[in-house]
Amino acid sequence: MSIGLFTDKGNQPTEAQVRDAVGTKLPLWQDLIRAIRERYSVREDFKFLYGKNYGWAVRFRVKGELLVSLFPTQGGFIAQVILSSDAIENALAMEMSKNVQQAITRANPYPEGRWLFIPVETEEDLSDVQQLVEMRAQTKRLLKK
Repeated sequence: MSIGLFTDKGNQPTEAQVRDAVGTKLPLWQDLIRAIRERYSVREDFKFLYGKNYGWAVRFRVKGELLVSLFPTQGGFIAQVILSSDAIENALAMEMSKNVQQAITRANPYPEGRWLFIPVETEEDLSDVQQLVEMRAQTKRLLKK
């Protein structure tokens, strides 16, 4: 099973297709994108990431560094946040939503940290993902000056 819904590299989905796919979670999708744009000096693109097991995603970068990627799914979306080992320890010490806790548990540790794939289904998930994105930004010094 793929992370995102749109896995055909040769067929970039339209904005309307993405909105339709995200469905009832569209307000969460829009709120997260708005918060990212307001908080960080991002460059964003819609890109086919990592192959067919992941698919098309909205990718937000700051100073050439990945901040967060959002993968549309059927009836929702998944946020990808890459956190360092130290940031993972901080996240584990916080009271995060079940979806965030499961994403941390499932993620394989790599030298650069862990790739978290978090289904954003509730306001709590949204808030937690925003906190994790902030951790990523602080670790990589990606905050607006």
